[in-house]
Amino acid sequence: MQPLRIAVLGMVDGNGHPYSWSAMFNNYDKETMAECPYPAIPSYLAKEPVENLHIPGASVTHIWTDNPADASHVAKASQIPTIVSKPEDVIGHVDAVMITTDKGHEHVERCRPFVEAGLPIFVDKPLVDNEPDLKQFQRWVRDGARIMSSSCMRYCKEFMPYRTSIHSLGQLRFTSITTCKSWERYGIHALESIYPILGPGFISAQNTGTKERNIVLFKHRTHGDVAVIAIDDMYGSHGMLQLCGTSASAAVTAQDTFYSFKAQLEAFNSYLRTGERPFPFQETEELMRMVIAGIRSREEGGRVVLLEDIAAN
Repeated sequence: MQPLRIAVLGMVDGNGHPYSWSAMFNNYDKETMAECPYPAIPSYLAKEPVENLHIPGASVTHIWTDNPADASHVAKASQIPTIVSKPEDVIGHVDAVMITTDKGHEHVERCRPFVEAGLPIFVDKPLVDNEPDLKQFQRWVRDGARIMSSSCMRYCKEFMPYRTSIHSLGQLRFTSITTCKSWERYGIHALESIYPILGPGFISAQNTGTKERNIVLFKHRTHGDVAVIAIDDMYGSHGMLQLCGTSASAAVTAQDTFYSFKAQLEAFNSYLRTGERPFPFQETEELMRMVIAGIRSREEGGRVVLLEDIAAN
């Protein structure tokens, strides 16, 4: 197989994915990575044996960041050979692009040149945070664009047993999941933690919190009430899952960040090779409706928002 060439494009405040994701394809320079402004990244990379770092069959060959100084440091740390002066410069030189920013309202314009060029795109979570942009991505995918987006929490290994089966818990009556940071940027981490367990069928959302303290209650057609909590400074809570059923309950916390990220990138790599999506785009659509419904409910005084009213096909 010819190695796939991937471009990493974009870097915003609070998000170090260009460092970590590129290192998982390319390996990394330990001395330079030690200077990464996100200390958790060199910490979890250092725990992995060298042979576990590299995702075979692809490498990050090009990088662009919003601040040019960031690109130079990421390229050195994650062994990326080519820095470009604008994102569009990678067209014709790579097989796919990764949009490594997590501000959903920017993603349509960041993706547009590459959709028009016919390049496959991985978009960091959340794909969008508003209805007009969701409609645009729906049109692009319907017209054949190869776009994939997910949270790494979809691949969290600690949650895997419950994605296989929740039969031992009886009928679920209540589920909860927590995260730190904002609903707009991190709510999707919590949502995509539970979605592979509960499956499609979310009906409504009600956010009784504030911009800094989002308390969102969802109704699921089969699995009852689901509380999704995103509080800005609640850093000790990321990925705490609770499943409560009629026969038993379970509580588990996400631990292995490296595993989740690598599995997510391997899924994209497989999508590039086979053309087969690791999960239907309809799941991403429903998750984005959940993100948007949480925002809309909060902004409208805690009103119950029906998901079917958002970006319906």
